Amino acid sequence: MARKRERLEVIKDILESVRKTRNIKPTRLLYSSNLSPQMFKEYINELVSKKFLTIEVDKEDKKTFSLTKKGQDFLQEYRVIENLVENFGL
Repeated sequence: MARKRERLEVIKDILESVRKTRNIKPTRLLYSSNLSPQMFKEYINELVSKKFLTIEVDKEDKKTFSLTKKGQDFLQEYRVIENLVENFGL
């Protein structure tokens, strides 16, 4: 059985999906995040309110998510910490 992801791993996974796809639609991001719709909404609201993500709405009222500079910085720092933990065998 797969282990449960930690909160920061979920955040990293969401931000990575947005980074890879650029302007990603909510449904696609929900599927790639592998979260329940309720949990997805909670994470997205937090990431938008803390300015890691922005929501863009086009002329047809279709939403997409984009990564902000703050979100990019988080991913960069997260990778540094991942490498540190891996290098020390923790």
